[in-house]
Amino acid sequence: MHAELASLAAEIDGLRLIDQHVHSVLPGPVGTAQFERLISESDQPPPAGTSRFDSQLGFAIRRWCAPVIGLEESADAESYLEHRRSGGAAAATLMAAARCSDLLVDTGFIAAGSASLPELAELSGARVHEIVRLETLAEELAAEGSTAAGFAAAYRELLWRRSADAVGVKSIVAYRHGLDFDPARPSPAEVTAAAGRWLRAIEADAVVRLTDPVLLRYLLWTAAERGLPIQLHTGFGDPDLDLHRANPLLAREFLANCAVPVVLLHCYPYQRQAGHLAHVYPNVYADVGFTLNYVGARAPGVVAEALELAPFGKVLYSSDAYGLPELVYLGARLWRNAMTEVLGSWVVSGQWTRQDAIRVAAMIGAGNSARLYQLG
Repeated sequence: MHAELASLAAEIDGLRLIDQHVHSVLPGPVGTAQFERLISESDQPPPAGTSRFDSQLGFAIRRWCAPVIGLEESADAESYLEHRRSGGAAAATLMAAARCSDLLVDTGFIAAGSASLPELAELSGARVHEIVRLETLAEELAAEGSTAAGFAAAYRELLWRRSADAVGVKSIVAYRHGLDFDPARPSPAEVTAAAGRWLRAIEADAVVRLTDPVLLRYLLWTAAERGLPIQLHTGFGDPDLDLHRANPLLAREFLANCAVPVVLLHCYPYQRQAGHLAHVYPNVYADVGFTLNYVGARAPGVVAEALELAPFGKVLYSSDAYGLPELVYLGARLWRNAMTEVLGSWVVSGQWTRQDAIRVAAMIGAGNSARLYQLG
């Protein structure tokens, strides 16, 4: 390895990261079927005779996670799964190996059996902070028997109360409607009418799932009033999402008129579009989140595209790991690898100094999130 590259790799490996968007993980053994479900965004089983380990993510787990838990590098999938089924301290080992100082945890979507926030802190050795999911709060309110007329005020009170110790909030409007929503704040009359329609629908079919675009807009604008950074899912996700409606450019007018910071999560395949938005709007930030886990060996290409236009002070690190501690560690490992390769190539070619590469890696890995979420 080129001496400059080796030095840069050591510096980046030494960084303590802030994972600014992550979910809790399963602390114990994980069976084969569950493990394979958790390494895909698909809600369908793989075709007979195939394995989800035959993917960029599967190969990356075998290459990078196997040696961390005591197996040979790139151990075969069967050996890996057998080792994980046998229990042990794999979860704690992987979480510690990620070397995160802080985890910002979305508590609105949790796998059964996952660690609580205090347990996650103990498991990882990191400080743990909550990110409140807007739609989950609204659904809790509806399930408790809110009235249409009282919905807006009750939601506002609940958001303020539940986010009192949180560092940010998150919206999944991309899943529930699409980012092509009307950017205007809905009127009180519109909110009351929409709440009435939704609550009547719940009475009819007992499904408490918020998809009404008026109410989704109300949640966003109420969050903006609350003042905490808003995390916004964009890009790739599970089959519940129309990918062409998850392009962050579709939310341009909302972003332009929202007074609080908005973090565009994940973004793939729209990382260049997200970079443009972060470039032109002071309140817009971006990460490439769980994209790096899913693209595996191609992570440097995605990172390079994300850094084309976005100001370096507006790019954040996250893993968006869910369920598997492997995804927390792997997100960090692939980010470190990609940053070393991308920034290192600019250093070796003489376009950047080594000192600037280290400074930018530290900004993206932790400094920008510490400033944005006021972590102190």
